[in-house]
Amino acid sequence: MTGPPWAAAGRKKGIFVDAQQRRLEIARRLQQAAAPISATALAQELSVSRQIIVGDVALLRAGGLDITATPRGYLLPKTHSELLCTFACRHRSDQMEAELNAIVDQGCTVLDVIVEHPVYGQLTAPIHVSSRYDVEQFIQRCRQSDAVPLSQLTEGLHLHTVSCRDKPAADRVRKALEQLGFLYE
Repeated sequence: MTGPPWAAAGRKKGIFVDAQQRRLEIARRLQQAAAPISATALAQELSVSRQIIVGDVALLRAGGLDITATPRGYLLPKTHSELLCTFACRHRSDQMEAELNAIVDQGCTVLDVIVEHPVYGQLTAPIHVSSRYDVEQFIQRCRQSDAVPLSQLTEGLHLHTVSCRDKPAADRVRKALEQLGFLYE
């Protein structure tokens, strides 16, 4: 299995503690996939039925993840880039919109937010915002549901996986986050 060592926290040979964790794993696998992944393959890998995967994909779509179904399986539309960067950030909840706008203003896509919980380990939630409109809609959904950002669990400290078109775009994101005082180093 590839990825940072903390990415495997909470996982044990395809068995997940709860449905939400399984859906996050499906989203992660689709984000990393170079080709479509069938519901059958995901079901076998995650030790559940194909119908459970179909239901999970429906819930991920309802949550805003842009999953496309093809004859060969599910996939996420690729952005202009294959350059994935991780930025460690820290800020107050009321600064979330400014942070997300600073990233999308550089032509990049915020794929997810990750926090390290002392009990549950790594918690990852897909965000998938690529424009100010996307950010506005995301913030509006948060406000309407009275949802608390995951970063509140960790006193504002969190990671974002960001898709950038190229290294200069990633450098612009880093600079924008530094200027706002949000980059955690």
